[in-house]
Amino acid sequence: MEWLKALLVEHSALQAVVVISLISTIGIGLGKIRFFGISLGSAFIFFVGILAGHFGLSLDPSMLIYAEDFGLIIFVYALGLQVGPGFFSSMRADGLRLISPAIAVILLGTALAVALSYAFRVPMPDMSGILCGATTNTPALGAAQQTLQQIGLDTSGAALGCAVTYPLGVIGVILAIVVMRKLFVRPSDMPGPDAEHKKNIFIASYHLTNPAVFGKSVHEIASESHHHFVISRLWRNGQVSIPTSDRTLEQDDVILVITNREEADALRLIFGEQEQKDWNKENIDWNSVDGQLISQRILVTRPEINGKKLASLRLRNNYGINISRVYRSGVQLLATPDLRLQLGDRLTVVGEAQAIKNVEKILGNAVKSLNEPNLVAVFIGLILGLTLGSIPIAIPGISIPVKLGLAGGPIIVGILIGTFGPRMHMITYTTQSANLMLRALGLSMYLACLGLDAGTHFFETVMRPEGLLWLGLGFLLTFVPVVIVGVITMRILKVDFGSLSGLLCGAMANPMALNYANDTIQGDNPSVSYATVYPVCMFLRVIVIQVMLMLFL
Repeated sequence: MEWLKALLVEHSALQAVVVISLISTIGIGLGKIRFFGISLGSAFIFFVGILAGHFGLSLDPSMLIYAEDFGLIIFVYALGLQVGPGFFSSMRADGLRLISPAIAVILLGTALAVALSYAFRVPMPDMSGILCGATTNTPALGAAQQTLQQIGLDTSGAALGCAVTYPLGVIGVILAIVVMRKLFVRPSDMPGPDAEHKKNIFIASYHLTNPAVFGKSVHEIASESHHHFVISRLWRNGQVSIPTSDRTLEQDDVILVITNREEADALRLIFGEQEQKDWNKENIDWNSVDGQLISQRILVTRPEINGKKLASLRLRNNYGINISRVYRSGVQLLATPDLRLQLGDRLTVVGEAQAIKNVEKILGNAVKSLNEPNLVAVFIGLILGLTLGSIPIAIPGISIPVKLGLAGGPIIVGILIGTFGPRMHMITYTTQSANLMLRALGLSMYLACLGLDAGTHFFETVMRPEGLLWLGLGFLLTFVPVVIVGVITMRILKVDFGSLSGLLCGAMANPMALNYANDTIQGDNPSVSYATVYPVCMFLRVIVIQVMLMLFL
């Protein structure tokens, strides 16, 4: 068994790869387990690393630093590429209404962290880690550690503080949403029952037998009816098509209608016989339904499309296509007529091949399967990001020049390339799956190494009195800013509770809390507001934590 000992214990490059892979595998598996409906996801890699470090597993110090830094660089750069297209477009007037409270959450939380540091005599390096854990923000932790290294201070306290407070950071946002809903939310604060934004979409098919609709166009029928519905597909003589608004309906046509369950029965009076097939099952084979049509993702890269409502483009009428979903910052949104498009949105378009090519010219670049990945843009971005992160920036009042570091530099360059690259005819985007792969790989490496480094002294820290103090301070940093800003935003800015929940989750970089909000609040408002504020808030967290350390150390 000496070979196994050498593989797991004796320091080498091979041992480092095996240990990091083993920790990541176990952490990813455990992260899928739900506790009271909540899962920690990839964050569990961090805690598995802590356990491994506690029981004596270690890596060669230089190998540990390399793997940790490289993982962080890949993660934040890929994150910048993803959020970049929506970063500047979220600065519109509508977006600022949501971004302003989100920024207030960040600033209030940072100010509270500084005040608690002085009040309870917690060293600022430790408090920076507590704040990162309370806001579930690992890129900010990486930035804090880089800043501490520049100053020449130990970074282990920051990692320990983050590890102690991270679990409560996840739960604290959910608890804050629950408390606000119980104590402060009025019926008028809930999202309105807008049929176009209801998540309980119901799909039904009808066999046209009502003579009243024969020979009438889709537009005429819709305008004469007070019901909300969209005719998605039409079958005639065995051929399937997507009807435009001027398409006339004929006897014995079969139509697929998107509506809500309450109005499905009423539509039988308009169209005729409702077919018995259940179109709402998850295992529907849409390829067999759309045998003569194709489905393709199209990336919005034309600046003139940014901020326009989907309905104003009249893509359905002009090109005979149907847009079923919009993906933004990793969040899936319903393609409602009043949804404003942003640069970087990925639209799922269904229609004939030639029609989709025409729509591609309108929206920008189609996300195609590339035979060879465009790694040049990735490596150039990393070089530029690390160069930017190494430049010392003099700030009045701070004795030591500030550097953006391994976290700040790459994320800024990623945002800039993701935003302006397509405008300069650069192939800078990556497919959603490729971006997720880069982010997941980098984050797994970073969290595994971070946990190993922090695990040596983790449990002895938790068991000491300051461990309990850190837990309490972390919960205050999570709960207090969310509740205060949330209540003020509802009362003064008149933001509905659905949008408020999403922006609070985005401000705290907490997708687990967003899942809870989506499950408990009707409509797409939480997802839309989360996708709007997340890019700006993720960037600000990385910068603000560095400024806090520079000013108050």
